[in-house]
Amino acid sequence: MKKVCYIITKLELGGAQKLALYVLENIDKKSFDTFLITGKGGILDDEAALKTKLFSLSDFVREISPLKDIKTLIEIYSILKKEKPDIVHTHSSKAGILGRIAAKLAGVKMIVHTIHGYGFNETQNRFVKYLFIFIERFCSLFSDKLICVAKEDIKKGLRYKIAKKNLFTVIRAGIDVKYYKNFKPSIDFRNLLADGKNDSIVATIGPFKPQKNLKDFIKAAAIVLDEIKNVRFIIVGDGEQRKEIEGLIKDLKIEKNISLLGWRKDIAGILYACDIFVMTSLWEGLPCAIVEAMCAQRPVVANAVDGVKEIVQDEKTGFLIEPYQYKKTAEKIIYLIKNENERIKMGAAGKESIGEEFDLNFVVKAHENLYNGQ
Repeated sequence: MKKVCYIITKLELGGAQKLALYVLENIDKKSFDTFLITGKGGILDDEAALKTKLFSLSDFVREISPLKDIKTLIEIYSILKKEKPDIVHTHSSKAGILGRIAAKLAGVKMIVHTIHGYGFNETQNRFVKYLFIFIERFCSLFSDKLICVAKEDIKKGLRYKIAKKNLFTVIRAGIDVKYYKNFKPSIDFRNLLADGKNDSIVATIGPFKPQKNLKDFIKAAAIVLDEIKNVRFIIVGDGEQRKEIEGLIKDLKIEKNISLLGWRKDIAGILYACDIFVMTSLWEGLPCAIVEAMCAQRPVVANAVDGVKEIVQDEKTGFLIEPYQYKKTAEKIIYLIKNENERIKMGAAGKESIGEEFDLNFVVKAHENLYNGQ
């Protein structure tokens, strides 16, 4: 039996976190023994504790903090030396740095890292961008395999010489495809979200952090509401930018038409209740929320970044917009609200396009094969 350690910075309600926990819960228990190292304070901490042996570290935080980072590195190293895993698998940027270094120092036989989108992107200043590139190159020296959830990330990794081609492989960020495709929505639930039965509902999902660029979603909402009054905008999530987001909503005077729902677990119900799904992220790996929305037969308006371009087919399953072009985002939302037949057609095409490679059970088997060297 092989012992596998997962390391992830924080168990918030995101695609990377849900993917890691699903693999840990459903991996073949006859072949693999698992445990997890993470930072404290995540919304999924209690759920994780029920699924695997859990080590929660107080100083394991997302923000750069030299003292806390050094302490966390030492703590991860100590746990790995004691537990002696055969495989360490890291998720997220901070965990990927500290976890891989600690695993190498601890003499772990196999070190795997999943790239859920790189920490560097085209919106950063040049120094910050190339600092992250240098760190990724350095940590790749301690990696036996780099999993990308999007083919675009392999292309980017090769372009910036993160690692050689043979180090990369693709395993999608999976969802429960059958569940989302066959979910039975409640009309009453939709009516709860909208002010009136005839209101259109536009939704987005994501943590309130710079990457998700939710301010552009809000600016687009204001433009839409100038033309169409009976639209309800919904944001699922929470985080560090909440006060800024609330302030922008107030400044634009759209408080009556936009709802901040916080973190929710009834995502399928929300997606089926909405008419259009929007994502204004500046960078992504492969966002599970978009895959879920497409399975729910909803057209997608999203920024044309990274893995998003692989799953959203422009003008077929939705619309792709260049980052920061929130006026165009608003334009496409208005178009879809006014053209129901096109909305339905795009939603159906999106549902049809999501195949087996996105299903969690397929993803679990792919991880097992990778750990067994297949």
